[in-house]
Amino acid sequence: MTPILMLGAGRMGGALIDGWRAAGAFQASELLIREPNANPTVEAAAQAGALINPADEVLARAKTVLLAVKPQIWREAAAEVAQHLAPDAVIVSIAAGVKSTDISQAFGGRSVARVMPTTAVAIGQGTTSIYAASSEARARAHALFGPVGTAVDLAEEELLHAATGVSGSAPAYLYAFVEALEAAGAAAGLPSEDASRLARSTITGAAALLARSGEEPAELRKQVTSPGGTTQAALEVLLGQGGLPDLLRDAVAAAARRSKELGG
Repeated sequence: MTPILMLGAGRMGGALIDGWRAAGAFQASELLIREPNANPTVEAAAQAGALINPADEVLARAKTVLLAVKPQIWREAAAEVAQHLAPDAVIVSIAAGVKSTDISQAFGGRSVARVMPTTAVAIGQGTTSIYAASSEARARAHALFGPVGTAVDLAEEELLHAATGVSGSAPAYLYAFVEALEAAGAAAGLPSEDASRLARSTITGAAALLARSGEEPAELRKQVTSPGGTTQAALEVLLGQGGLPDLLRDAVAAAARRSKELGG
């Protein structure tokens, strides 16, 4: 499946390169990277043997093409390289909302897998939703993203819109929650530095317990909620009308809606 041609190595593409390097999944020498903007990850990959912005005639060597540019410019990226690729090259796209049939057409009918990853691939703890009509493309996507986290197959391409809202965009929800919790701690009288340390350590510890315990989130919530206690008082606010259930339902719906819009 190598060499791998990366069309874009910005935040997500760079995170994937970092994750591969940490996991020992692929050598830098197996990467062909097209990225107009220099960044530390691309520079490190170049020093380790990756070929940066290769000439058109080199592109025929690529067995896998990772489409990692912004959805708004994916067609331009495809047009620049499609005619130079080998007929059996497989396309793996992380362009949010862009349909696999459109991608395949732009790449001359080649096999396509669509994925929606998270940037935690950089530390081997990413989450990737995968849809592919062909087993070959699905296997190729798993080979790319399996070494750097959890990969979940989706039965229908339409489900990628919801997966974007639940997973692809969700790290930002958590970061926003931590920001708000820090601010709330400061508003309650804690020094800002203490509020920050308490909020971040508590959230990361709770997430680790959720991952390792195997318990359902509802059960873990009950374990720390004493009847009539402080946690119950807080949860009556968070889970009440207009609280987290309503907010997250609306947030996921908005992300899914935008995903559909980006796909045209």
